[in-house]
Amino acid sequence: MVDNKTLSKYCSDYLKVDQFNDYSPNGLQIEGCRNISKIIAGVSANIDLIEKAIEQKADALFVHHGFFWKNEEPSIIGIKRNRIALIIEHNINLFGYHLPLDAHPVVGNNAQLAEVLNIENPEPISDTLVWTGHVNSTLQDLSELVDSKLDRKPLVIGEKSSQIRKVAWCTGAAQDMIEVAIDIGADVFITGEVSEKIPAIAKENKIAFISAGHHATERYGVQALCRHLSDKFELEYSFIDIDNTV
Repeated sequence: MVDNKTLSKYCSDYLKVDQFNDYSPNGLQIEGCRNISKIIAGVSANIDLIEKAIEQKADALFVHHGFFWKNEEPSIIGIKRNRIALIIEHNINLFGYHLPLDAHPVVGNNAQLAEVLNIENPEPISDTLVWTGHVNSTLQDLSELVDSKLDRKPLVIGEKSSQIRKVAWCTGAAQDMIEVAIDIGADVFITGEVSEKIPAIAKENKIAFISAGHHATERYGVQALCRHLSDKFELEYSFIDIDNTV
């Protein structure tokens, strides 16, 4: 068992929250019960995840996509009101970690995706959220590995027979960061989403591109964080995956 403020302080220090200028607050977004024994991990704080956390009698819910994003409507109405009301009614603590959970060298989304995809020598590229590493594969084999490991058929741009050695990747909606991958001479850039301009950019720069799903690429950081917290504070922990086609 751990006090919610103690847990919040530990996560802020561990994830180095103060180093990020983010689009949403990182940390304890909604305060619930003081003492925490059971934590649930999920990707996004939607109503399905919240209801399942309630069913499992969670004291705290950890997500990558929480509430209170910059430039969104600040009024607590509609679905935001419904979600927040349920969390408060059931006295659940909501913790949200966005960019700090992408970037962390151990439990971060990018670090964890490297483990899932067996990418060798993974390391972050300075001053970006993009990581780089190495594989020995064809684009076809790499795309099939992504399909198998992430349980999501990716969108693949490039010649399937091309040899892939140097990989660059950034989870989520990082398609514009393909420019970083181009600059370092990567053979392929892997991310979650794709935009209309990407096929031409990839073709003209002779780089392959894999869109593996925003949700699918960002399942792993929050799980790794909560496993760490479970071990550190002897907490009961489980992960709830709410399917998302994007």
